[in-house]
Amino acid sequence: MDKRQALAFLHDMLLGRRFEERCAEEYMKGNIAGFLHLYPGEEAVAVGVIHACETSDYIVSTYREHVHALVRGVPAGEVMAELFGKRGGCSRGMGGSMHLFDPQRRFMGGYAIVGETYPVAIGLGYGIAMKDLPEAVICFFGDGAVNQGTFHESLNMAALWKLPVLFVCENNQYAIGTEIHRHSAVPEVYKRAAAYRIPAERVDGMDVLEVHRATEHALQQIRAGSGPQLLECLTYRFRGHSMADPGHYRPPVEVKAHQQTDPLELALRELSLVYPTPEQIAAAGPDALLKLRQYCFDQGHLHEEGFEELERQVQDEVEAAVQFALEAPEPTLDDAWQALYCNRRGEILI
Repeated sequence: MDKRQALAFLHDMLLGRRFEERCAEEYMKGNIAGFLHLYPGEEAVAVGVIHACETSDYIVSTYREHVHALVRGVPAGEVMAELFGKRGGCSRGMGGSMHLFDPQRRFMGGYAIVGETYPVAIGLGYGIAMKDLPEAVICFFGDGAVNQGTFHESLNMAALWKLPVLFVCENNQYAIGTEIHRHSAVPEVYKRAAAYRIPAERVDGMDVLEVHRATEHALQQIRAGSGPQLLECLTYRFRGHSMADPGHYRPPVEVKAHQQTDPLELALRELSLVYPTPEQIAAAGPDALLKLRQYCFDQGHLHEEGFEELERQVQDEVEAAVQFALEAPEPTLDDAWQALYCNRRGEILI
């Protein structure tokens, strides 16, 4: 990995973490309404996967998709404005947290319903196959979505028609508050792909380099005409399922153990008065963000001053996004009318 790529990874992981932390603050202020599912702890998956994609590939995501959109290149201001319900949002303020959409960047949502992403990805993949294009579809989903009927129906169709779809399971080990071994007879998600003869691999989702390597390999197989592939990324979310969920069902020792494997959280908390000291960070052991930062140091890509400058840059980006969202206008009734694709002539829907 060259210096440019390593620093791009680090920037996007930092941006994702800081952006989500600020979302939590703005939610508590009342600037963000409805459900809000945050991503801290899982950044290595979004960055490792999406950086391996081409700009011509499609991304289909879930309700926990803010960082997916940011890494794909959707401006932070447009994502924050969408969460604020403002016209400047990427869905013009009418989608909210779970419905980010940017067709220009081939970011095809943001879907609120569990298991809804698979059929959308299959449809996109079928269109690509019919046109014989060198493109692929990335279908993100969580471990809580693998017992839905759409999962099995979609894997069957993708394998049958050799569709160019990469299924990416972000296995954070909890379906809201239920551990995967309590709701799945086969908790190893990657093993399920064997039923449909889809090549699959389980990787460390806290290691951005491993995720990126596995994604590059899977996409090479897809573009070579081998059909769909599946990656299971073992990861962990540091917060509850949503802002309405304090996550008390998880033993504190378990949360703490996983936080000690997150390099970003530990490395950056030193910038706040409530964050641990560098000595405390070093004593806690390696984590994902710290691992990537150390990699950049070891390779000569970055030094301490450069990292501090990168941190300031990310903070400025997040602050600019919040200001953009605060100053953006509210959507109007005309905006809502323009986005209405049925019942435009007053017909009664049954």
